Amino acid sequence: MTDTRIQTRSTSETEVEQETEDETACPECGGNVISDTEHGETVCAECGLVVDEDQVDRGPEWRAFDSKEKNEKSRVGAPTTNTMHDKGLSTNIDWRNKDAYGNSLGSRQREKMQRLRKWNERFRTRDSKERNLKQALGEIDRMASALGLPNNVRETASVIYRRALDEDLLPGRSIEGVSTACVYAAARQAGVPRSLDEIADVSRVEKSEVARTYRYVVRELNLEVKPADPESYVPRFASGLDLSDEAEHRARELLRTAKEQGVHSGKSPVGLAAAAVYAAALLTNEKTTQAEVSEVADISEVTIRNRYHELLEAEEAPAAL
Repeated sequence: MTDTRIQTRSTSETEVEQETEDETACPECGGNVISDTEHGETVCAECGLVVDEDQVDRGPEWRAFDSKEKNEKSRVGAPTTNTMHDKGLSTNIDWRNKDAYGNSLGSRQREKMQRLRKWNERFRTRDSKERNLKQALGEIDRMASALGLPNNVRETASVIYRRALDEDLLPGRSIEGVSTACVYAAARQAGVPRSLDEIADVSRVEKSEVARTYRYVVRELNLEVKPADPESYVPRFASGLDLSDEAEHRARELLRTAKEQGVHSGKSPVGLAAAAVYAAALLTNEKTTQAEVSEVADISEVTIRNRYHELLEAEEAPAAL
């Protein structure tokens, strides 16, 4: 009996070895087979026969030439983000009292999960600085969502707030005020500015406090914020009024002419953009009213009329010369 078992085991081991040798041997000449990762092929080293081709490259899509670059490009887990106070490195416990299969938890399990959520929140915010940051980043996300700002603006606003917190710019100022100022600055830096009135509408603080805090943050952090360009408001206003691309292009031309004539100096960029859109709509025979433009741009009709006449005068000035 023992001899039979030993013989059976040795026979099976021999078969496995033969199969392994067949996989690494050329089916034509029996030579060694090598893998060409550059071309995704398996080739015989003796006769050159292509045994396998179009192999899947399971490695990374990037290349690295040293260990430092490899570590920098390596991606493991979810990416970090500045829009969360812990940069997204902690764990969230779902608020729904259900297990992985979607079944409701029992009363004892629900109590246990509630205690875990409570302690998890306490551990996530260990000190007052982290609680401050958590509240501020929540405000930034809320305002950015209400204003329709992209994710890069939220990231920039979060970085600005972190800098302000690290440099102790918050004492004497409200969290909401500094958060609003960061959103306003980030939107202008990203080239998708919002007017101060629009920012104040979604903020929890007054317009005067937002303006004062914004000037303070920009000055103390040495932020490079260029004056708002009236042309950057045109696409949003034109989209809100359902105007054509021709009207939008005409509005940009009016604003460029106004810049050359110096009309934009000392004027509100929002008012100029709204007037340019209104004038362009009339010039391209598209129906719109000052009231509609006023509602979309959140600016008075009187301002639109004043800027409208100034833009037309600037447009006619080169022709008169």
